[in-house]
Formats: sequence, C-alpha cells, structure tokens
Amino acid sequence: MTQKKKPGIMLIDVGNTNITCGVFAGDEEAASFRMISAEQHTSDEYGIMMIDMMRANGVDPEEIEGVMIASVVPKVMHALTNAIIKYIGRAPYIVGPGIKTGLKITSENPKEIGPDLIVDCVAAYELYGGPVLSVDFGTATTYILVNDKGELCAGAIAPGIRISAKALWEDTARLPEIEIKKPASILGRDTISTMQAGLVYGQIGQTKYIINEMKRESGFPDMKVVATGGLGRMIADEVEEIDVYDPMLTLKGLKILYEKNRRTRPQGATSETE
Repeated sequence: MTQKKKPGIMLIDVGNTNITCGVFAGDEEAASFRMISAEQHTSDEYGIMMIDMMRANGVDPEEIEGVMIASVVPKVMHALTNAIIKYIGRAPYIVGPGIKTGLKITSENPKEIGPDLIVDCVAAYELYGGPVLSVDFGTATTYILVNDKGELCAGAIAPGIRISAKALWEDTARLPEIEIKKPASILGRDTISTMQAGLVYGQIGQTKYIINEMKRESGFPDMKVVATGGLGRMIADEVEEIDVYDPMLTLKGLKILYEKNRRTRPQGATSETE
C-alpha cells in the first residue's frame, strides 16, 4: 500500500478580496481554504484561523516545511507574517525584492509590478512556454505578456467584472445589486438580465479585443493565452482566444517560486530582485 505524502508547503495568495491558501504534498494539493482579506485581523486571529482550517482539512500544521506568500494588500502582511512565524514556526518567503523568478522584468520600474502578476507569469511561462499571455480575472482584469526570452515585457489592466458591477449598483439610484452570471441572451428583458448581459458580454468582448490587439501589436500572433482567477471560467468558456483556463495558476506559480528559492537562500532572507 502506497503511503500518502505528508503536506510539505503552504502557499498563500493575498488578493484584494480573499486570502487563498493551498497546502501541497509534492505536486498534490492536500488542502485549500480562504479567508477574507478586506477585514484586518491580529496575528493571533490569523494564526488560529489557519490552524483550525488546516486541521479541519486533515492537515497537521507541524508538518508544514515552508511557506510562500504573494500579496497585493500590504496592510495585512505584518499580522499575517507574524501569525505564520508564531503558529506554524516558519519564516515565509514573500514575493518581492530578493525573490528569484527566472523572468526578466523590462518595465521602467520593476518594483511597480504586482507580486500576483509576477507569480501568474512565472507559472504561465514555466508550464506553457513563451511567448505567453497571462490573463487574471481578479478584482482587476490583468493581461501580462511574457516573450519567448522570458521577459515580462508588456501588459494591460482593466476593471474586473465585479468592480464594474459594483459601480453600476452603487453609482446609480435605481439599479439593484445582482448575481453576476451569463444570461441566456444578450437581449435582456428586464433590469437584472439587461445588467447581466452588459456586464458579462461586455467582459467577453473586451477580453477578445485586448487579446487580439496584444497579439497583433506584439508580433506574437500564435502566443499561448492562459487565464485564471475568480470568474475566469465563465469568460474563458466564451472566448476562443483563451487556450487554457487554469484556476490553480497562482498557487502553481507560488510553488514554482518556492522550489526556485529554497535551494538558493534561507527562508525569510531578502536581497535584491532577480
């Protein structure tokens, strides 16, 4: 009988809406859970929540060998990092200055590139090769191009579908808060279906146009397009320009970065970005 691998690493993606945690045993996901990132907690609260959710998923926190974090919400990082050190006993790697990525960032100010975008691009390039376009349907919809030399060289950022929906019902007096889903037809027959049609079909049209223009202007008409994030499945199913929808792309990127960095520098150390 083959023994089940013990969980080894914990990967944490701190987004504007959720903190997504994945625990991996080798290449297999042993557990996953989420916390709300919009609400600030103390290190003890984060620690207890993580310990409880790991145990609820059959994971022993003492088996965690290492932790990797990518965060776009700086205000939660002090408490979250201290929680990991105190309750899991590991100083985490944090995506940012000092982390080896294997990619070259060619923008004028590399430090402006969000850690989540870097992680997605690492996964897309390592798993699917270059040139590749990483599309993340998160709070914002991001399009980041990595060329065939592994250079993160261009991108576009647009409001995510949830931001657009929120603007509709918060900035207009008579439009209600609705469920974001694709209606049966673009020809809406009532307030809710007309809002859904505009939001979803608008996102589909925007996605198709941006991908095609980026292919044309970059000179990479055959580049792979890899999508991830939140409502990405709904959009990817309608956009033939998207080659792969991978809901685990960010966690896979964090795992790749963890493996790259654990061999070259002690956990928790920092240096200049490479």
